[in-house]
Amino acid sequence: MNTVRLEIENRKGLKLQAYLELPANQKPNHFAIFAHCFSCNSNFNAVKNISRSLSNHGFGVLRFDFTGLGKSEGEFVESHFSANVEDLLDVSNFLEKNYKAPSLLIGHSLGGAAVIVAASKLESVKAIATVGAPASVGHVTHLFSHAIDDIPKKGEVEVQIGGRPFKINQDFVADFSKTDLPEIIKELRKPILVMHAPFDKIVGIENAHQIYHSAIHPKSFVSLDDADHLLSKTSDSNYVGNMIGTWVARYFEPKENQMMSADGEQLVAHLNLLEDNFTTSIQTKKHSFVADEPTSIGGDDFGPSPYDLLSAGLAACTVMTLKLYAARKKWDLQEVFVYITYSKKHSEDLEFDVGKPIRFDHLNKKIKFVGNLDKKQTQRLKEIASKCPVHKTLQNEVIIDTKII
Repeated sequence: MNTVRLEIENRKGLKLQAYLELPANQKPNHFAIFAHCFSCNSNFNAVKNISRSLSNHGFGVLRFDFTGLGKSEGEFVESHFSANVEDLLDVSNFLEKNYKAPSLLIGHSLGGAAVIVAASKLESVKAIATVGAPASVGHVTHLFSHAIDDIPKKGEVEVQIGGRPFKINQDFVADFSKTDLPEIIKELRKPILVMHAPFDKIVGIENAHQIYHSAIHPKSFVSLDDADHLLSKTSDSNYVGNMIGTWVARYFEPKENQMMSADGEQLVAHLNLLEDNFTTSIQTKKHSFVADEPTSIGGDDFGPSPYDLLSAGLAACTVMTLKLYAARKKWDLQEVFVYITYSKKHSEDLEFDVGKPIRFDHLNKKIKFVGNLDKKQTQRLKEIASKCPVHKTLQNEVIIDTKII
């Protein structure tokens, strides 16, 4: 994946901070816009995880900070609901002029309500996905209802939302009552995916019920099980992104993935050090995947580690070689499981007499066969497993030429 940092000027002349997540080949088939939750910003882990998961499905995903939030210009008091919708329309216009008009809108919490309204105004949008969205725009006012009575006297009051101070005024509050969201949903006539956690304590599950029943088919609902409203667990936000990517594919024409050039080589790996820790995009001529490091050593765990990939190459080559050999012999080999573990081991542990003790790279390979095989056949397959090309390569002295281009 690749992240591009952007500044988008809205209709009021304010600069909105934005990030465009691109798939590994940097050539998205479609574009999407992500609208974050009320008082959140585009750098929340859930927002980044969902956007990056979607990029693995071929989408370019633009996540941005609404007016007055995150690193966008303006004051929070200007970030009322109508302004959020206007920001979405302005961001969509930017995408259309500079890349391609968005065909998917995703919104989290109040951002879900905003994308529904924006989708009703954008012809290019073919589908909408909401996550923990309220069924009415006014739902959010409960967060500062205790201060509403003071606004007529003071004009502007400071409230605490999510543990942070924000200033609001009468116009800010009144704007939340201007939108008839259920009616807009009924007239939307576009595929919508409603995702909600049944035990959401911020926006109750009854909101998902109302949105779903207001919508016209095609519509879908996915329960987020025990997730919290902010999708604090990485596994929950990754699930949301992957589920949206799978669901929306039904409504878009499939396109052949045009891979970024490997410049005549078999493979290219790319890491953007300004945006990512260790998350590395890898591409062959026809395929793309991601490598990463586990969170325990500072990675984001978005993909297997380099040594996982090394072990995967050995395991894959082993099972394929065994399949070819068994097929040629017409043996009843039905399934093969190969388990690989990489580690460093001392020569003494391996009982190697090499004089001064040293450490070796060690690959432990275990094989499980399923099928009607006798002991002689099983033993022969074990011998063949050590003859697969990758196994032999790893045991040879490998010469690696490194050049700067």
